[in-house]
Amino acid sequence: MDLLEKHEDILGKRAELLEEMGSRREQLNILRRQQVEEREAARHRNATLLQDLQKIEDGLRGGKLTHPNLLALETRYWVSVEESIPAWEHFLLGKGPHPIDGPGQTARRNKHNPNIGLPPRPKPRAAR
Repeated sequence: MDLLEKHEDILGKRAELLEEMGSRREQLNILRRQQVEEREAARHRNATLLQDLQKIEDGLRGGKLTHPNLLALETRYWVSVEESIPAWEHFLLGKGPHPIDGPGQTARRNKHNPNIGLPPRPKPRAAR
């Protein structure tokens, strides 16, 4: 009798476990389907974004010609940048003084100053 009861108990637990495994398998299948759908939606969204970016790039490349004065200013700017590269290169590599400091001047920039490179703060305005 005891063996029969233990056998029925074991069969009952087995049936419960099989049912739990079946429900867990279904949950995993649902989760996988959701992940696949989310992946496809993300792929579609990314493809759309890439197409939009490509359109923007193409529009910028084939955009309107800028005003001649603006082109002249831009050209002069880049010429001045190229001319000042050697002086700045020595400074940035730590091999020379700051390009603004003259040969007889002491360095105006303190290496320990955390505000180097920042623009000056605006002065407070009086209330009107």
